[in-house]
Amino acid sequence: MASSSRSMQSRVGRDNQRYGTQGERLVAGVVPLSDDKFYVLLIQSTRRGGWVLPKGGWETDEATAQDAAVREAWEEAGIICRVTYDLGEIPEYRKASQLSATAPKAKYHFYEATVERMESQWPEAHKRSRQWFNYKDASVALADRPELLEALNRCTMHR
Repeated sequence: MASSSRSMQSRVGRDNQRYGTQGERLVAGVVPLSDDKFYVLLIQSTRRGGWVLPKGGWETDEATAQDAAVREAWEEAGIICRVTYDLGEIPEYRKASQLSATAPKAKYHFYEATVERMESQWPEAHKRSRQWFNYKDASVALADRPELLEALNRCTMHR
C-alpha cells in the first residue's frame, strides 16, 4: 500500500474496540525489528513518557489482530512493516490496583515484524519519538511493562 493511501489521522476512542470473553480489551502490537535483527524500534509512551512497543486496540472493522497491529505500527511509529512471525497472545500482567478506566484489563497479541520503511511524517509524530535499541537496552527500557518484555523475549532478534 502506498504511503499516500495511509491515513494521517490516528484512530481515537474505543467505540469500535473489540473485547474478549472476560471483558478484557483486545490489543494488538508489533515487535518492529531491523533487517539484520540486531535492533528493535521503540516509541515513546504518551501516557508515561517511557519506551513501549507500538500497540493498540483491535477494532471491529479489522478482520485480524495482525491488521490492527500493522495499523498501530503506522499510526504510532510511522513505519511500514512486514509481519514475519505470530508471537501469540500474552495475558495482562498488571495488578488490579494498576488498572483504570483509561488503562483497563487487556489481552495482547504481538507479531514480529521487519521494518521496511520509516516515514518522516506519521499520524502521531507530534507526540511520539522513536528510537532503535539493541536487545539489552530494550529489555531494560521495557522492564516495567512485563507484557511488552514478554513480546520482546518471544521474538527472534539477536540477543
